[in-house]
Amino acid sequence: MADNTHGDKVFDFSSPVNKDTAEGGKKTEKRITYTLFQGEDNTLSMDKPMIVLSKEQGDILHHQNGFFSDIKNNSTFEIQKDGKKVFIDILKLDSRFQKFIAWLGENRIYVKLSCKPVEDGYSVYRIHAVNKTGRVKDDTDGFLQFTISRILDSQITEDEDEDDDDKRDLGDIVSEDYYLSDINSMSGFLSCAGSTLPKNIRKWAVNNINLTKSGNISEDERRHAKRALSIMLNIEWKGTYFEAIDPVEARRILDEELYGMDKIKQRIIETIIQINRTHTLPAYGLLLAGPAGVGKSQLAYAVAKILKMPWGSLDMSTIHDSEAITGSSRVYANAKPGLIMEAFQRAGSSNIAFIINELDKADSNSTNGNPADALLTLLDNLGYTDNYIECVIPTMGVYPIATANDKSKISDPLMSRFAVIDIPDYTPEEKKIIFKEYSLPKILKRMGMDKEECVIDDSGVDAVVEKCKNNSGCRDLEQAAEHLAANALFKIETQNLDKVVFDRDAVQEIIEG
Repeated sequence: MADNTHGDKVFDFSSPVNKDTAEGGKKTEKRITYTLFQGEDNTLSMDKPMIVLSKEQGDILHHQNGFFSDIKNNSTFEIQKDGKKVFIDILKLDSRFQKFIAWLGENRIYVKLSCKPVEDGYSVYRIHAVNKTGRVKDDTDGFLQFTISRILDSQITEDEDEDDDDKRDLGDIVSEDYYLSDINSMSGFLSCAGSTLPKNIRKWAVNNINLTKSGNISEDERRHAKRALSIMLNIEWKGTYFEAIDPVEARRILDEELYGMDKIKQRIIETIIQINRTHTLPAYGLLLAGPAGVGKSQLAYAVAKILKMPWGSLDMSTIHDSEAITGSSRVYANAKPGLIMEAFQRAGSSNIAFIINELDKADSNSTNGNPADALLTLLDNLGYTDNYIECVIPTMGVYPIATANDKSKISDPLMSRFAVIDIPDYTPEEKKIIFKEYSLPKILKRMGMDKEECVIDDSGVDAVVEKCKNNSGCRDLEQAAEHLAANALFKIETQNLDKVVFDRDAVQEIIEG
């Protein structure tokens, strides 16, 4: 039986049995009318309700306003009917929302329920915070919808310890654009939906909320604690189960993004099949190694798209201090979280594709050591600790994808954390196809031109590829396509032409100019 704490009082929400309790010196029977059921869907509907209310107390409206009672004592929904208070019994309650409904009752939040009559009662599938006239209260309702969404999306089923002290003095709830930003809303979220957080983060959050209320810390320490709380509680902490991915759709995305590379694409699809079998991410991330311009970064973002994960990126060539990655201690007034933590914050999720660009260009001569070494704990999937946050961040839902031009410059410990995919440069024949079917159409679309307006014949394509033969990758091909398309557009607009055709001589004249 899970006891839940709010302030200094302990409430038992889980046992629907009658008990006696003292109220004003008078014994009153505790009336618990509901049974719990375990909802499993991440949406609510008439057939998948949050609550079922009784029909015995009479009809209620499709959109019914009222208050929930304090369900630890009296599990009812209070409405006004014909000028009188009517108390509608709660018959069934999705166990995921038990604390949420308890919080609504304890704090006397006036709500509007969307209800539909069903065989055994009224199915409640939507709740909004409203004022006495029935209009939605944006601040409070923003918090409600944020919390409901988190509860529905949560894959975490971890039971709370009986002594978890995660219910504090809540006060009034204020939420700005569904973003938890003040201590009251963050305390309220812990009370309603603390079980959607990993246990260590829940306990960390309680400690930091207590810290903000302490009179023994400086304003800087209080500000840092509040900022750290806001970062952590606005991240959606997901489980490690991954839905199956359609390999055919994955291949379509890869083919749409990049020409050729059949062996590389096959390796990616093999990784997808592995995820489908285990429903977990592979133990190793991907390291895409090859010359500049062959599409390594493009391929990395395509993988993130296939995985349907938000992504965060880190450019190692611009980082010269490991503290930029690990964050700085809160003892400093100008302390801030590191780049990894900021990536989690921007993604709003604990499950992200973490793209590490130019891993081989990390500054090994930094006075504070090679910044890339700070990535090791992230890559080990054992949990990552940011010096500013001061909490172990679960990393089982992080899929690292790194790029490098020269993998020989990467340390052995880092290399051992990746499955390496070598990407060779394109052949001249492949570059011709890429120019005709990818680079030129892409540029024409960007410039708002039809393909008939800028035509480059086979001899012109040969001239383009010959001009770019000493450079790896396809960036020069795209630059040449943009140069030619711009010239064609100029001639069409100034000479009233329908189209421009470039042969070898015309191409050489323009791009060699």
